[in-house]
Amino acid sequence: MDGRHDEANGWLRRAAERYRESWQDAPPDSWGRPIGAMKALLVAGDDPVDEAHWALDAGAADAVSPIGRYAGTLALLVVGRDTDALLLAATLQGRDDFPQDVADALAALAAADRAGYAVATEAVLDSFEKRTEFLEDVAVADTVLALQRLASPRDLAVDLRASPRLPE
Repeated sequence: MDGRHDEANGWLRRAAERYRESWQDAPPDSWGRPIGAMKALLVAGDDPVDEAHWALDAGAADAVSPIGRYAGTLALLVVGRDTDALLLAATLQGRDDFPQDVADALAALAAADRAGYAVATEAVLDSFEKRTEFLEDVAVADTVLALQRLASPRDLAVDLRASPRLPE
């Protein structure tokens, strides 16, 4: 957030490694670990294809929990299986136990819906601006940054308004 990108990317890569290392000692269905690893690497500008395969091999796409299906949807988007990602993202939409704006952004990404993606991503950013609690107390819209990295190769990335939750 303060412009020290190389240093931040190093920490993001280490975080991804730690998420992976901690998986074996985690309780079943600890889907936050592969999600965290994929998002950290996306934000760092890396390709989290190994982490995506890890999530898929662990059964994220078939998970009962919405957070597991979120991990599966992210993983499918990372590996370019957008049709499968769209089907899985649709199971997250309309739920009261998963953020609707995130589900909508994932579905729009998978469907290559530029307008839908723009609206949903702005809504995700709004939700981060209204929060008072953040992972590791770092007030950054990491989900927005990860979504934008997934959107970029699909020519769907949007110009977001300036926000205190995004780096300049």
